[in-house]
Amino acid sequence: MHQIVVASHGTRDPRGRRAVASLAAALREVVGPLEESFVDVQEPSLGAVLDAGDGLWATRRVVPLLLSAGFHTRVDVARAADRPGVTVAGPMGPDPRLVDVLLDRLAEVGATPGDQVVLGAAGTRDPSGRAHLALTARRLSRAWGAPVPVGVLGGTGERLTDVVARVRRPGRRVVVADYLLAPGYFDDLMREAGADRVTAPLLDDRTPDRRIVDLVTHRCAVPAALAAAR
Repeated sequence: MHQIVVASHGTRDPRGRRAVASLAAALREVVGPLEESFVDVQEPSLGAVLDAGDGLWATRRVVPLLLSAGFHTRVDVARAADRPGVTVAGPMGPDPRLVDVLLDRLAEVGATPGDQVVLGAAGTRDPSGRAHLALTARRLSRAWGAPVPVGVLGGTGERLTDVVARVRRPGRRVVVADYLLAPGYFDDLMREAGADRVTAPLLDDRTPDRRIVDLVTHRCAVPAALAAAR
């Protein structure tokens, strides 16, 4: 028997909770039963879910619903999953499918080539996470056809409010591509950063985008070599 456990950040915002729950529901339609867990704010914690399943499963797969590497993947998820029979998938990003969703979100708010697009992110101090974010920005820049700087709300890097102010020019709108998984505290901060337009996050009150579901579905699979070794 095989268990799948998804681990998201957690939020007190009911909009964010509904958005992540809708992704979990969409995943169940593709991969079958799975358990939800959280690394902060919400319960049950990832550790509690894994504790409850110890000894019941031949293999278990932890799938972070996090956009990049960072403290939560490197410490919280890694520590909780450090037990026999458990493998851990990589974070959701960087992935070209997320860039495609960002492009669609920009189209939804009417962004045009005359606008200055900024990639807005939560931010991290983790070097791998910063590299993941930089790669996403480069991919978005190529797809958009113009440089897309990065502005962060926390961690290391130029703050989003500062980037928005720096790139503003007379007669040119600043549009923030919201690179957050779901509505919540950081999404609210992003909308107060001074941009003319801010896109919806990757998940909202709509049915989860099929590309996001496909991305996470792929990470739910236990690598064959690891499964055979268990």
